[in-house]
Amino acid sequence: MTREYFRELVEEAIDTIPAKFAREVRNLAIVIEDEPSAELLSELDMDPDEDVLLGLYEGTPLTERSQYGNQLPDRITLFQQSIEDDCEGDEDEIIIAIGETLIHELGHYFGMNEEQIMEIEEHYWRGDPDPDEGP
Repeated sequence: MTREYFRELVEEAIDTIPAKFAREVRNLAIVIEDEPSAELLSELDMDPDEDVLLGLYEGTPLTERSQYGNQLPDRITLFQQSIEDDCEGDEDEIIIAIGETLIHELGHYFGMNEEQIMEIEEHYWRGDPDPDEGP
């Protein structure tokens, strides 16, 4: 799949995530790379033969910011090849995987813990409207 077409799928996936997430995001870049480097996986204590990294949030979560001005944007990296491989090339599954990955990484941006993120993901999977516990 070309990078341009993958970007189009990212745009489609963004439309599927809870509106609360999209409305509250500021100074955040979404970047697409092929796959995580061996160095990154090592840094994250991930085994390249067993673990799959679809996305990564890098930055300062909103809950940890005090005087936060004149900063480069926080960043969510989506790993295109990892997502495609995980979904076996199925376009609908790729859109869902991108959406779920974005929700997960945005959860980190908002300073949510894993339990809170999993609850948001649960609503996403069920197709529920925005849960009350948003960011």
